[in-house]
Amino acid sequence: MVAMLDPEAADYPSDAASGVTLVELQEPLMKCRACPRLVAWREAVAAEKRAAFRDQEYWGRPVPSFGDPDARIVIVGLAPAAHGANRTGRMFTGDRSGDFLYAGLWRAKLASQPTSEHSGDGLTLSGVRITAPVKCAPPANKPTPEERRRCAPWLARELALLGESVQVLIALGGFGWQALLETLAELGWLVPMPRPVFGHGAEVVLQAPDGRAVTLLGCFHVSQQNTFTGRLTPDMLDAVLARAAELA
Repeated sequence: MVAMLDPEAADYPSDAASGVTLVELQEPLMKCRACPRLVAWREAVAAEKRAAFRDQEYWGRPVPSFGDPDARIVIVGLAPAAHGANRTGRMFTGDRSGDFLYAGLWRAKLASQPTSEHSGDGLTLSGVRITAPVKCAPPANKPTPEERRRCAPWLARELALLGESVQVLIALGGFGWQALLETLAELGWLVPMPRPVFGHGAEVVLQAPDGRAVTLLGCFHVSQQNTFTGRLTPDMLDAVLARAAELA
């Protein structure tokens, strides 16, 4: 295993190794302060708030993965949104990107309801886990390469804990695609070289260390920039989710 995932490395969030279940991993994750710029931003946003959410208490911490602990499908985004998951504490919750994604998951019969408004709204996912390579909201939605590198052990630990149940990975956008491939390679997965190129509808078969064949699917990110301009439509998202369900 390379130095980035070595608990002896100085910038490694060593608590990532202490969680033996996905639930137990959340407590050390929420205490992570490895990236000063992200810590300052997430906490400033939580203190200043958006006018529409002035009366709400913001989460303002790293956001753990969400969904089925025995997931066959893992969806990997980019990072929490400043006034979405950084406010609610749940991935892709409380903003229009989440509205788009969860509506698609509901149509695919992978979610119990089409909306995700807050952590206590009763939403459950069936066979799906949602995570991101960066756990804190970054300024301008742009984490630095160093921040992604420092956060990678958390994603690696989540994937390791999900284990053999995972059959399909969906990367939302090029950032998630590249970060996921790097983390998988560092975990000992067989990843083609040169690295597969991201594209909507891209499909690559990877081999896990235990010999499992796992399919990686590409999907344009569910950002407002993509969904408002029609670059990503509901039908396009539905097609990716249907393919994932078929493979899983």
